[in-house]
Amino acid sequence: MKTNDTRNFNDFWVAGINYKKTDASLRGLFAVNNEQYEQLFAVAHEYGINEFFILSTCNRTEIYGFATHPTQLTNFICSVCAGDMETFERISYAKNGLNAIEHLFHVGAGLDSQILGDYEILGQIKNAVKQAKAHGFIGPFTERLINSVLQASKAIKTHTALSGGTVSVSFAAVQYIREFFEGPVTTPEMKCPATEHLMTVPVIDHYIAEKKANLADKKIVLVGTGKIGRSTCRNLIDYLHSRNITLINRTAKTAANIAIELGLKSAPFESLDSELAGADIILVSTSAAEPVIWAKHLENNGDKLVIDFSIPCNVSKDAQQLPNVKFVDVDVLSKIKDETLQQRKGEVPKAVTIINELIGEFKEWYDMRKHVPVLKEVKNKLKEINQVPVLANDSSFHSAPGAENEERIQKVINTLAIRIRKNNTLGCHYIQAINEYIS
Repeated sequence: MKTNDTRNFNDFWVAGINYKKTDASLRGLFAVNNEQYEQLFAVAHEYGINEFFILSTCNRTEIYGFATHPTQLTNFICSVCAGDMETFERISYAKNGLNAIEHLFHVGAGLDSQILGDYEILGQIKNAVKQAKAHGFIGPFTERLINSVLQASKAIKTHTALSGGTVSVSFAAVQYIREFFEGPVTTPEMKCPATEHLMTVPVIDHYIAEKKANLADKKIVLVGTGKIGRSTCRNLIDYLHSRNITLINRTAKTAANIAIELGLKSAPFESLDSELAGADIILVSTSAAEPVIWAKHLENNGDKLVIDFSIPCNVSKDAQQLPNVKFVDVDVLSKIKDETLQQRKGEVPKAVTIINELIGEFKEWYDMRKHVPVLKEVKNKLKEINQVPVLANDSSFHSAPGAENEERIQKVINTLAIRIRKNNTLGCHYIQAINEYIS
């Protein structure tokens, strides 16, 4: 599907929901998976939409595109969601023009992430745009905009510490697991849980070592080996020094390959029941539209810590509420405090400065893009002038053949473009360009 070369700046919209006004369960009603994305590509023309992409992550569901009104986009996206249009409009936001563009830059930089500076969002943007482009729904405006967003994010990562340290949803899960089993250790004055007496330093060291050894022995099952799943695996190995991890994925080969690479175990999806029954820690990172873990998997099988990264949630409500289950979702993980996050906050002004500079460059490109039809028309007119007989016979008019004349015309057009960019007096420059060519 072809899109227009020129677009009205103010017709570019973002409409969406994010973690700021919704919890994980509500966001799950409006999550868009790959199958639903394909459905939208198939019916976009029925909604009068020919340039758009959808960003659906654990933090947000947003549609970016061109429309005469945001309801055109919200009606469109809600047509495939479990949630209804009325609910979406009540909890959503809509921005257009410069505000929508600034929002996308902030999202791409991790400034709008649930965990400040989370760089994983950039890969999700790339993937969303790649899918839309493959179906012909990305035009020159959106492609240039995305390239500018990627450029800004790269510059921010290079020149600031906004994404410094190791803080992400997957790392927050590791922190949660550690504190859940080991407890926070912040002072040398610790009491023995059994006697309530103060422990000596050697006893404290032994106590902590015992708890860490106990954590290393815990059986971990990770269901779903996508990007977040793989990242979590590496963090478990690097920071918890755990190898007692079993990977399960609907595509068994994917899980097996990662397990071999990392020195872990894998199991087929058909073994889910038995693997979950014996697990102490369960991490879920799938993109299923329905839960994959139910109460029958967990009840009467010992205490379990269950962490679900998925939106919509892939652990059923009844499983979450079992007395032997401690359930954690992405909203809980985002509340974990970390010294690195405090340092990141100090980098925000630097990141905003870089973003503003790149937005300025994008606006310059757009302003010039508006004049492309006029520049093409002037170029055609100069070619016509070259063929006018009265000028061709005029000794004062130096007509040039072929490539030489093309080069001369392009030079005039380039000069015209520069003058238009400096000041918007198009009529005067049009006449000046013709005069320059025939003189």
